[in-house]
Amino acid sequence: MSIPRHVLIGAARRMLLICLAAIAASGFSPKAQAAGANLAPQTKIRVTVLQWMPVKGEFEQWSALGGEFVVSETGTVVLPVIGAVPVGTMDGTALANEIAKRLQAQMGMVKRPDTTVEIIEYPPIYVVGDVTTPGEYKYRLGMTVLQALALGGGELRSNAGSGPSQLEIQLVGDAQGYDAQILLSKARIARLQAEMSGETEIRFPEPAGGGLDIAAANDIFAQERIIFSARANELDRQSKSLTELCALLNAEIGSFKEKINATDATIKSAETDLANVTILVEKGIAIASRKSDLERIVSSYRMDRLDQVTAVMRAQQGIAAATRELNGLRDKLHTDTAIELQTEQANLTQLVLKQQVAQKRLVDTLSTASRERSLGKDQAIKFTILRKVNREVNEIAAVDSTALVPGDVVKAAFAAGPSPETVSSMAPPATNAKTVISDEAGQ
Repeated sequence: MSIPRHVLIGAARRMLLICLAAIAASGFSPKAQAAGANLAPQTKIRVTVLQWMPVKGEFEQWSALGGEFVVSETGTVVLPVIGAVPVGTMDGTALANEIAKRLQAQMGMVKRPDTTVEIIEYPPIYVVGDVTTPGEYKYRLGMTVLQALALGGGELRSNAGSGPSQLEIQLVGDAQGYDAQILLSKARIARLQAEMSGETEIRFPEPAGGGLDIAAANDIFAQERIIFSARANELDRQSKSLTELCALLNAEIGSFKEKINATDATIKSAETDLANVTILVEKGIAIASRKSDLERIVSSYRMDRLDQVTAVMRAQQGIAAATRELNGLRDKLHTDTAIELQTEQANLTQLVLKQQVAQKRLVDTLSTASRERSLGKDQAIKFTILRKVNREVNEIAAVDSTALVPGDVVKAAFAAGPSPETVSSMAPPATNAKTVISDEAGQ
């Protein structure tokens, strides 16, 4: 009995997909999960769900059920349809089987769907302590403490006998940078205070002793004077414009009032003529049309006067609006300046605190470097791993070859050595001092 061609093709496709899934799960991909490794929180995974479709004779991927997910801090993965799945101590293969089992139960399927779990990105590791560049680094399978130390730039060394270390130079530069920032902040505060009080000159603070030279301080003061002058000129220009507008409107009001007086005289004369014509019309001496013409003339004069009064009122409204805008301009500038002053004072406080911290770090670093130079030998470095297990952080002693797991924090610290005073007090005669120092440093 011959097997139909479409059945053979479908079976071949199914076997090919199963082989590809097995290869992906076995670790050939650089992002694949290592066999037996637990899925730590913050691990980013990709879930793929396939189902064999006998009618089509091929596998069909259920993209709505798969995708990329992140293991939560509580150790769960939230998936469509089945919801939260506790990861616990499962590896990628066990999690894939659990997802397939839950999908089968949830959807009432006869056969479990083919499910794979692939790791896209591990949680990072952190290197802190006496290293050159502490920070966060990507985790790779099989990573050791020594490799993590290499990522952190190696041990923090003072390079005794070869001048200041890179850290010392950096700390000195930071301290000088804070000197410049603090002077700039003080100069800005002086300028804002001058604006608040309406002064024409800025009283700048004297540059404190430090790494900032007089030329740099004068440059900062010159820039603040330019800003002070520009803002004052802008206020004067806007105030002058509004004042000139008020003067122009007052001149228009005066002109309209003169027109109103002239119109009043004309109206009075026309009303006199109308009264005389009315008497003549009543006596039959003048015709009624003459009276009607005078009445229209008087009405026209009165309308002109009303327009002139309205124009005066509009000009007065313009003066009031310009005055309000001028006062509002000054009030807004005063308010904005007060807010800037308050913000800059807070910034100055923060800069002073940062400068104090930087100076303390510099003093501590110089003291440590001096102690190392006095001892004449590098101190041994010790490693500690902070590892989170079941929501608890455990501190584990480690050596160079200790293997790391995702999320580990590697602490590198020099072993505490005796101070120069302690060494000198412990040393018997001068001839044996070197031996005592070497023994203490090697512990």
